[in-house]
Amino acid sequence: MSRKNVLIAVAVVLVGAALVAANLYFKRDKGLTVTTDVVKMRDLEAVVSASGKIQPKRLVNISAETPGRVVDLAVNEGDRVKKGQFLLQIDPNLLRSRVAGNVASLEASEGALLQARQSVETARVQVEQAQQNLTRQRNLWSQQLTTREALEKAENDLRSAQSALQEREKQVGAQSSRISQERAALDSSRYDLTKVRMESPIDGIVTRRNIQQGETAVIGTMNNPGTVMLQLADMSVIQAEVEVDETNIPHVQIDQKAKITIDAIPDKSFKGHVTEIGNSPIQAAANTGTTSTQATNFKVVVVLDEPVPEVRPGFTATADITTATRKSVVAVPIPAVAVRELVYDANGQIVREPRTDKRKRAPVEPVAAAAELKPGQTRKEVEGVFLVRNGRAEFLPIKMGIAGDKYFEILDGLKNGDQVITGPYNSVRTMADGDLVKVDNEQKAR
Repeated sequence: MSRKNVLIAVAVVLVGAALVAANLYFKRDKGLTVTTDVVKMRDLEAVVSASGKIQPKRLVNISAETPGRVVDLAVNEGDRVKKGQFLLQIDPNLLRSRVAGNVASLEASEGALLQARQSVETARVQVEQAQQNLTRQRNLWSQQLTTREALEKAENDLRSAQSALQEREKQVGAQSSRISQERAALDSSRYDLTKVRMESPIDGIVTRRNIQQGETAVIGTMNNPGTVMLQLADMSVIQAEVEVDETNIPHVQIDQKAKITIDAIPDKSFKGHVTEIGNSPIQAAANTGTTSTQATNFKVVVVLDEPVPEVRPGFTATADITTATRKSVVAVPIPAVAVRELVYDANGQIVREPRTDKRKRAPVEPVAAAAELKPGQTRKEVEGVFLVRNGRAEFLPIKMGIAGDKYFEILDGLKNGDQVITGPYNSVRTMADGDLVKVDNEQKAR
């Protein structure tokens, strides 16, 4: 082979090698572009948010205790009233007539009782006379100066007089019981008469008026609740009744602080504290349609610690209850936390797969199947974060405490100053232990 051909062959080989090297260079895995954050000591607050309605601490329904037509109505809905202030009056004429009738009936019964007692006195006199006549007849009989017939008549007259006395004494007892009934009926009718004039039992606001002057009020029965004519609310103590999910109820305690926001009063928040926690779940309304799964909620009452003059019962409110606070604890951003399945050996150490730059990314890191686990190995699903070490992502299990607004408290696994991967979200979700990564924190500002 000539020298020229040798040079040509060498040139072709060099060009081919250069092309292969360039191809390998551009095809190599340069790693995922990620953003990171440095673990720092932070102050955290765990907050449970729940929505509900504003209600007064004390709510009074004014219902009719006696039927009748409303002849005087002195308040309107929204009026502020004082304790003892006149509210309304039901027509008293029928009850006044009933009282007058009961008074007359009681007086007649008392007159009959006097007559019965006089008849008892008369019967006692007759018994004494019969007793004296019998004594006289017995003396005469002992002297053989009277007949047997006269003696027996005297004995019968005494027994008859005694029987008449007992009967009249029973009539007096029955009449006394009747008078007690009449007096009770009179007291009841007088008490009903006092109920036609209604006064406010509290200081508050008339939040509802369900009757107009001239309408007839109906008293409640077993199957009819009756007419709720007025509803009064004591707005001196206001509370928010909110519904808290069952998963958050174990963290809520009495006297925990809360921040209340009211939809009708924007750009303001009010301080409060928890005063009541329901022990039974809130019963949902019966659903006659298809069966559906509903969340289980519990009622929590939060009392506002400051007055809100413009508030009204029924306003929609949201309570942010602070269930825990932490000062200067190791905290990690919430987006940095991921869940992976890891394999542990018999000593509780993580069994990591050999690192390779050409790893397929999946939502969950591939682990050995149950049939492929070696003796003593177990597989667990754990929470953790990805650290950046030597240009690679390393999954590190952690133990978390409370959850703040943007950060989790770390009880074990991380220390102050560690660099954790926080995004992008898809990268954290699909990242596997040992993946090559490239940190670009400038994209967080873009």
